[in-house]
Amino acid sequence: MSDSVSAPITPEAVREALGSVPEPATGRGLTELNLVTSVAIDRGTVRLAIDLLSPIRSNRDRIDRDVRAALAELPGVQDVAIEWTTKVRASGSGRSDAQPIQGVKNTIAVASGKGGVGKSTVAVNLAVALAQAGAKVGLLDADVYGPSIPLMMGIKEKPLMKDNKIVPLEAHGVKLMSIGFILDSQKALIWRGPLVAQLINQFLNDVLWGDLDYLVVDLPPGTGDVQLTLVQKIPIAGAVIVTTPQAVALADAIKGLKMFQEVKTPILGIVENMSWFVSPETGTRFAIFGEGGGQRTASENDVELLGQIPIEMGLREGGDEGRPLTATAPESETGVAFAHLAERVANQLAVQALQKPRKPTIMMRTVRS
Repeated sequence: MSDSVSAPITPEAVREALGSVPEPATGRGLTELNLVTSVAIDRGTVRLAIDLLSPIRSNRDRIDRDVRAALAELPGVQDVAIEWTTKVRASGSGRSDAQPIQGVKNTIAVASGKGGVGKSTVAVNLAVALAQAGAKVGLLDADVYGPSIPLMMGIKEKPLMKDNKIVPLEAHGVKLMSIGFILDSQKALIWRGPLVAQLINQFLNDVLWGDLDYLVVDLPPGTGDVQLTLVQKIPIAGAVIVTTPQAVALADAIKGLKMFQEVKTPILGIVENMSWFVSPETGTRFAIFGEGGGQRTASENDVELLGQIPIEMGLREGGDEGRPLTATAPESETGVAFAHLAERVANQLAVQALQKPRKPTIMMRTVRS
């Protein structure tokens, strides 16, 4: 920091110096976005309060570094103290007639065109990764015919009721709801579409989710009643399409992607699961299901490849034992891949939230006596 004290430091000079510091997800300036909520000068120390658009630590670290570098150029600044707060914004959806779930800011649909590509694994680890970043997260198992969230999250209890509402269970920092918590795990659900739609509607409106930054919804494979019910009832902030690199999976993934586009749901991007396997003995990488398919599909459909998730024994074991790899081994290659996925999803939603049209507001004037 500069040792010069030729002129007093002013809040105006500090804000001007911070005008060139970008918010990483959006690229727009901190002061332009009104993220610097307070500036105080205590002798040579500049005390700031800064809002973050997402809980992603790498974004905070970059802002911290850039802020300190910008203020180091101001004469008289000897130290910088920053108080951080995270205020995730609601990003809305492409539909104007959908009704949001009370308290839920962003609903993320995790979908696949076909089964067997690891969609539930991605949904579970995405939710846990967002929670580990510091977000308030819920996970709704909407795969009513094959609920796997109770097993993968290690929960066997039945939910309680409060004020005629269902209280979600919780594991690994994530609030949970699944038909698997209610029905006998050995019994098949033999319901027609209208009953399934009614159940999904109940999970959306009769569960005490509380205040959530993100609600991750694990959808069943395909493009059926559950998907249509979801997009018609609530605003979906974005869809994550899960596939493997092989051609048959990619063909079905494209169908799922097109379905969401037709119902005006934003596509956050594609996750390529089972991208490769690394031999623990030799370290050799094997592309068991082929390679490059996820990137080609993303490029051809003008969406982002959000991440490539390798095959790892710990990922399968964690799912079977109710201990998601993201929670037990976040430093592993797969754990890091899921953390990067969470970062990209959160950043995209932050950008969408700022692009959402704002409703006109009536300005109130405060008169002080």
